[in-house]
Amino acid sequence: MSNQTSTITPPSGGKGAKLFDVYPLNDITITKAQGSYVWDENGAQYLDLYGGHAVISIGHTHPHWVKRIEDQLEKIAFYSNSVRIPVQQELADKLAKISGKEEYQLFLVNSGAEANENALKLASFHTGKKKILAFNKAFHGRTSLAVAATDNKNIVAPVNETSNIDFLPFNDEVALTNYFQKHGKDVCAIIVEVIQGVGGINVATESFLKLIRNLCDANDAIFIADEVQCGYGRSGKFFALDHTGINADIYTVAKGMGNGFPIGGILIAPYIKPKHGMLGTTFGGNHLACAAALAVLEVIEKDNLIEMSKQRGMYLINKLKNVDGIENVRGKGLMIGFDVPADIKDLRKKLLNDYFIFTGEAKPNVIRLLPALNITRKQVDEFLDTLNDAVAEMKAPASNGIEENVY
Repeated sequence: MSNQTSTITPPSGGKGAKLFDVYPLNDITITKAQGSYVWDENGAQYLDLYGGHAVISIGHTHPHWVKRIEDQLEKIAFYSNSVRIPVQQELADKLAKISGKEEYQLFLVNSGAEANENALKLASFHTGKKKILAFNKAFHGRTSLAVAATDNKNIVAPVNETSNIDFLPFNDEVALTNYFQKHGKDVCAIIVEVIQGVGGINVATESFLKLIRNLCDANDAIFIADEVQCGYGRSGKFFALDHTGINADIYTVAKGMGNGFPIGGILIAPYIKPKHGMLGTTFGGNHLACAAALAVLEVIEKDNLIEMSKQRGMYLINKLKNVDGIENVRGKGLMIGFDVPADIKDLRKKLLNDYFIFTGEAKPNVIRLLPALNITRKQVDEFLDTLNDAVAEMKAPASNGIEENVY
């Protein structure tokens, strides 16, 4: 069985509208998912080392998550934020406890892009300034301001272009210091992924992050930690920034927050004061989303998944460093990347098409691993064994088509 990647929108069968062609698609239809495995329409089982862009934090269709949503659905699925919604406060309390950010305020939205959009907007409200600093290879979302702070000109429409955002090299402390010497008082906020995801699993150094903290403090600027992908326990701490011992003014979260149910949020330091009209949302913090997010936190806490992410990640990274043929293994916890040399450039396709393993990628040559935080040691070993086999097969000399006699 060979699964091919299609760049053509699937036909509508002549009925109704066609889907807008947004992504190149693998010719696979997933019909069932459980834990770290998914199954296609033909019953083939795949090991999921990607979790749909780091979304699946506690495993596909976790029974506690399903039950939480079902119970909430039988009571009320949605009402607007014009009334009290106690499950929002329940979520805020649980998130504060597990993250250790007890004094922070929570604003709930629906996605990571919305979280970053509102974080940047709030920073500007608070400081009264406009200039935002982002970094090369950053990805912060596809909404208006978030995409303007994303280092990919191909997804920035003319209407999104703004002179209010400057980009600097990632992890370059000299460039950052020099910029602040010239423009520091104009800076509204610095937004940074503590571990860049789409950019290729690039880990910010502790000294770089501490410099950001110091420069923000000295210049009345807001430190926004984009933890949409690297947060929620994935790095082996609740927030990847926690590895440094410093705090951001605003943390943005989404992906693993709902385990597949759309939800996002921003955690806001207590000295940033709210004012009616600043922010708002129709669907953010709805009953079902909060129930899903509570289930995630409850499983993370009960099953000690942050520590599990740390231990599984250390094991996986150390083993990957011994795989002959891949390069530059890096990451923290279960947010891991490695480079794929040109002679095995199709490794990710081979893992999917021949060995039924989902992994992620970052251009031009990076494989990203973002499995569920509760992936088992057996499943990690299954992946490692398969990866070694796939690399060895791709590096084996091609047959010349002449069969030798065997006696």
